[in-house]
Amino acid sequence: MVFGCIKMAEIAKKPTKTRDTPLMEVTLRRYEKPIGLEDRELVRKFCLGVGLLQPGDSRDVVVDVLMAMLLAKKEKTMLSSEEINEKVIDLRKKYNLAQLGIAPSNVRRQIKRLRELLLVEKVKSSYRIIEFGTLSTHYDEKFSQFLLPTIVTRIKEYFGEMDTRF
Repeated sequence: MVFGCIKMAEIAKKPTKTRDTPLMEVTLRRYEKPIGLEDRELVRKFCLGVGLLQPGDSRDVVVDVLMAMLLAKKEKTMLSSEEINEKVIDLRKKYNLAQLGIAPSNVRRQIKRLRELLLVEKVKSSYRIIEFGTLSTHYDEKFSQFLLPTIVTRIKEYFGEMDTRF
C-alpha cells in the first residue's frame, strides 16, 4: 500500500493544459484621417489604432502617458516615472478627466507597454521617445521593417501548412 505518492501512470493520464501564448502580438485598426483632431483626441486615436487602447475602454491613462512623453520630446526632456506620473495627473486635470488609473504602478505598466511597442526607451532611470526622434521614423525603422514582416511571414507559414493539410 502506498500513501501520499502518485504513480507515474496516473500522472501520465492527466490531461495537460497548454497555453496559446503568442511570441508577438500586434493589433492594428484603421480610423479616419487625423485631420482637425484636438491633441488628446489625436493621441487617443493613435493608441486605438495600434492596440494600446480598446474601443470603448474608459481606462485610457495610456493616452496621457504617451502625451506626456510627446510633450517632453518637444522640449528634449527625459522624464522619470514619477515625473511622468505627475504630468499624467496634470493632463487629466486639464482635460477634466477622472483621476483613474494614475497609480504609479499603473503608469509604470503603461510605460512598459510603450517600450514594448518600441516607442519609448529607458536611459538610466529616465524615459524618452526613442532618441527624441519622430514617431514616423521609428514606425518605418522598427515596426514596418522589423516587427510586421516577421508576423506576416509566420501567418503565411500557417496558411501554407493549412493548404498542405486540408
